[in-house]
Amino acid sequence: MVSGAVAALDDPVGESLRGQHAHLARSVGAALSYLPGVATFSAVAPERTTEGWADLARLLGRGEFADMFSCPALPPPTWEPVFVLEGLQMTWSGGDRPPRPSAASGNGVVELGADSVPEMLDLVERTKPGPFWPRTPELGTYLGIRDGGALVAMAGERLRPPGWTEISAVCTAPEARGQGHAARLVSALATRITSRGERPFLHVAQGNSAAIALYERAGFSTRKQVTFRGFRTP
Repeated sequence: MVSGAVAALDDPVGESLRGQHAHLARSVGAALSYLPGVATFSAVAPERTTEGWADLARLLGRGEFADMFSCPALPPPTWEPVFVLEGLQMTWSGGDRPPRPSAASGNGVVELGADSVPEMLDLVERTKPGPFWPRTPELGTYLGIRDGGALVAMAGERLRPPGWTEISAVCTAPEARGQGHAARLVSALATRITSRGERPFLHVAQGNSAAIALYERAGFSTRKQVTFRGFRTP
């Protein structure tokens, strides 16, 4: 039976840092952030936002970047806005039913280890799927597809709020697109996640209609609209 209260998805960064990713967290008071090199995502306790912003400024240091992901609370006006991006949060709507085996297994899908990190970073640089750093693969399992030994597509697990696992870093090299690699990787990850009693979810830019259509075909539906924001500490 798949578990996971949907409310945990309202603060996916904070819930991850307080739970499955506590070993990758640093904190000061009511503020949390991932360790450098893992991710730039930060969170402030929802019930303590006033002191949380001050704690986060102390945690990160002066003039540092704070990626607040989908946090609805806004910092004090002394924080410099860096970016705003409208997006969607999508959840797996297949319950505890995994994707069709033909779509989720085989077809050259391999697990990527620490020795693949340089190739993963190169693929990310070429495709720009979103934030990805040298230690990001420590967040969960990453899968890839190779062609002639070269890594041409990948996807992996990122945030881990209770009962849920986020699928992220879905990307395909330009020369390998149109072959169904992304769909196979997403299905393979969804199968792994549901098999351990969790439910997959993901985030996508609202304007990325091709990715949204791919995820809908894979069994995801939109839960809510979200706004991604980044700031620089005073």
